[in-house]
Amino acid sequence: MSKLYLVATPIGNLEDITFRAVRILKEVPLIAAEDTRTSKTLLKAYQINTKLTSYHDHNKKNKTPKLLDHLKSLDMALISDAGTPAINDPGFYLVKAAVEAGHQVIPIPGPSAPVAALSASGFPTDNFLYLGYLPRKTKGRKDFLENIKEHPWTLVFLETPHRLIQSLEDLLVVLGDREIAVARELTKLHEEIYRGTISETREHYIQFEPKGEITLIISGRGNETVWSKEKLLLSIQEESKLGELSPTRLAKILAEKSGWSRRDIYDLMQGLGN
Repeated sequence: MSKLYLVATPIGNLEDITFRAVRILKEVPLIAAEDTRTSKTLLKAYQINTKLTSYHDHNKKNKTPKLLDHLKSLDMALISDAGTPAINDPGFYLVKAAVEAGHQVIPIPGPSAPVAALSASGFPTDNFLYLGYLPRKTKGRKDFLENIKEHPWTLVFLETPHRLIQSLEDLLVVLGDREIAVARELTKLHEEIYRGTISETREHYIQFEPKGEITLIISGRGNETVWSKEKLLLSIQEESKLGELSPTRLAKILAEKSGWSRRDIYDLMQGLGN
């Protein structure tokens, strides 16, 4: 049976590719690429003249059988737009099908934005939880975050520029004001890794509109500074005496300060009769 090579490609800087990756891409008779236009730039830089075919989320169901037919007699390589194939791209669909058909799947390791961001974040890396893109809508994000907020491990997410501010707000509400690193445009000309609390980071990106691909690295539960229950209850009582804020508004403000989730604070307030 023929081999399917999963070849990691640069996430920005074209120099971030291994000798082995270049050799494999030159030797195989066919390369399946998520975006052939993007891939042509890389192949041209390394004088790789191998035939390209597209393989993306919109054609994977129709294209997979054709690629499996190719694999019956010939090797091929799979590459994504950038980084490691099958990580947050449709490559996993082909990998699964190739494995089930009995083909050997061989990874050619290399760049990966989540791993690069994690390594430079300054957060613990011995245990981490990679969860891909956050859900698109606020309710979905909050429900998702509620399910993982107690995990002690460093959290790794991907996000898009136009959703970053709202996602930071939801992270603040559910997870509390944890430490976060926002890695943007890694290995590219305008590379940035911004570190701070979630509230500080939100204010930063309100002033400086984010662009490019983004990875979020967030400290796990227990690594943030969280108020004790006694301190939180005292603050609730003091603010309630002033009577200047609605319970909903007070819960939001205390969530930003205390590291508690807004929902838990609101429940405590209800228990006190506020």
